[in-house]
Formats: sequence, C-alpha cells, structure tokens
Amino acid sequence: MSEPKMPAAHPGSEHAADGIATSRPPGHGTHVGLVGLGLVGTALGTRLARAGFTVLGHDSREEARAQWRGAGGEVGTSLRALGATCECVVLAVFDTAGVLEVIEGPGGLLEGGATRAVVDCSTGDPEALQALAARLATRGVTLVEAPLSGSSQQIAEGAATMLLGGEATALRDLAAVLEALSPRRIHVGGAGMGARAKLATNLVLGLNRAVLAEGLVYAERLGIAPATFLELVLATPARSDAALAKGARMVQGDFAPQSRIHQHLKDVRLMLAGAEAAGQRLPLTETHAALLQAAVASGDGDLDNAAIVRQLRREVR
Repeated sequence: MSEPKMPAAHPGSEHAADGIATSRPPGHGTHVGLVGLGLVGTALGTRLARAGFTVLGHDSREEARAQWRGAGGEVGTSLRALGATCECVVLAVFDTAGVLEVIEGPGGLLEGGATRAVVDCSTGDPEALQALAARLATRGVTLVEAPLSGSSQQIAEGAATMLLGGEATALRDLAAVLEALSPRRIHVGGAGMGARAKLATNLVLGLNRAVLAEGLVYAERLGIAPATFLELVLATPARSDAALAKGARMVQGDFAPQSRIHQHLKDVRLMLAGAEAAGQRLPLTETHAALLQAAVASGDGDLDNAAIVRQLRREVR
C-alpha cells in the first residue's frame, strides 16, 4: 500500500469525506502527538491531518520517520519533545510494554510536562492498562483506551470501530480527536475495558479468518477452485465480514500487509493469558495460536493475516 500524503490543514473548512469533519476542533488544541508510524499509525495520522490537526509524529525507527516526513508529516525530535509540545498524544505502538516505555520510560512523554491526555490505540494487556490509568490520574493525565477493530485500510477509510475504555467525561473532552480517528465508536466501560473488548472481538475475527482459510483449503482438496469456493461462501449463510475482507486476498495470494500475523499472535497470547486467569479454556483459540505460531516459524509473520491460508495448506498428513 502506497504511503498517503499528509493533507494540508484548512481551518474552518467543513469537508467530511470518509467520515472526517475538517473544521479545526476545540478542546486539546490543534497540535496532536502521534507515536508509532507503522500501518495503523500512518492511517490515524492521515485522518487527524484531514480533520485539521497539526500532527507531530514520532517512531523509534528511522525508516518510519523518513516515510512520514516524505509524506509531508512533521516529525518530533524525541518523545520528550512531543510531551513538551502536545497536550494530547495518540499511541499506535505494538504492545503494552511499548506503551509504558513511551509514557513512563526515560525520556518519555511525562518528562515533557505538557501532555494531559493519552489516547492508546494499541491492543494491550487490560490489567496493565488499568493500572497505568490509575498512575497517570495521580499526575493529572488522562488515559483513554481506543483500540480499533479493523485493518489499517479500514481505519484510513473511517470504517473501523473504536472500542473505548475510560471515563465518560474524558471522552467528551477528547471528542474532536476521537471523532477524527474514527466516526464509529463504542464506549465499553472504564480503564481496561477497551482492551478486554478488543481481545474478545479479535478472538471471533481471527477464528473467522482461520475457518475461512481452512474451508478454502478443504475445498481445494475436493477439487473446488478457490474463486468458486469464495463465491459459494458469499452466497450462502457461511458469508462473513472476514470473507468479504480477506477472501479475495486468500484466493489471489495477495498478502501485502494491512495487518500482520505476528501482531495477531500477540493478541491471541493475551487472550489465552486472560482466559487462564479467569479459569476458562479456549480450545479453538489454542488451536488458532498453534497455527499462528507455525506460520511465524515458517517466515510468514510479517504477511497479512490472510496468509493464514498458507499455513493451512502446510497442514498435510
């Protein structure tokens, strides 16, 4: 997927393509920090820019910073600099360890002194995020969990659903930023609940993809062409959003990443850990985890989640 160009901000305009209102919003000012400039971060940053925010991006990887700069985005010199400039910072990092490092680590956002709200769009550890929210509250900083259900392409199009964890007053204060990130939002509850909701919905989504892939491989073995099988799925009660989003990619062998297998494996491990703590077995998810681990071991970890079909084809007797 080509890197989008950062659109110029136009204060006062009212263009609303892709669900984005582009008038400059009130609240936390027009400068918003963005940490994490990968697939999801780039999609979020583009939406913020289209909504009229000036986005100051940062990533630990030089290549990501260069791509962001090349697309017309501004790059912060450090996390501390973002924390000194932006009252609101959006995070699109890999995991909760990264969130903690970005916020509380040496040279992190808190050292900047100006950040008063953090919107965390990662899929993380519910208990750790709940504890982080409590620590930040003692310092006058609000944490809102805002993981998104959807691929980076769906996020860019405004078609992903944001699952919000945090206080209702914080969501109202950050309404302009949240609306820019996603027009589709569900407030699930307090701190930790956004992550719990994302893991539960991701469980269903991931299994849908895996089942589609298994059905496609089974149909192949029976002599049914993949394209014909997908047509059958989409025309019967077997139809699903996963089939719509990933079916054609599985059929065509298009695994350029919109989301990655190794990222979903990280989420599945969080699901299993949470289920174990709650005394619940997840037998289908255990099987799914084994498939994902095998896919990563075979070198497919950086491919799109549709590439789970490659692993199913390897599962021969």
